[in-house]
Amino acid sequence: MTWIDSAANEPTAADLAAIEAQWPLIEAELALHDAQIAALRPGGPAPLDWRRVRRAARAVLAAQLRLMTARPSRAVRGAAS
Repeated sequence: MTWIDSAANEPTAADLAAIEAQWPLIEAELALHDAQIAALRPGGPAPLDWRRVRRAARAVLAAQLRLMTARPSRAVRGAAS
């Protein structure tokens, strides 16, 4: 494999912009997964664990809403297809 071949596999500027636009949603989803994993501890989840899961789920919904209502210039192109 040559350098030219490996450069063809790199993300484009548009790809990186799309990832950056979606990053708040990705981060919120990671926080939700962390909260869900913490709630699976032996002995059952504590009330604070449930609160953390609910808060993280609300953050995911808020991030999704912000991404969906973003101006067309900032919206991720091709996400609906």
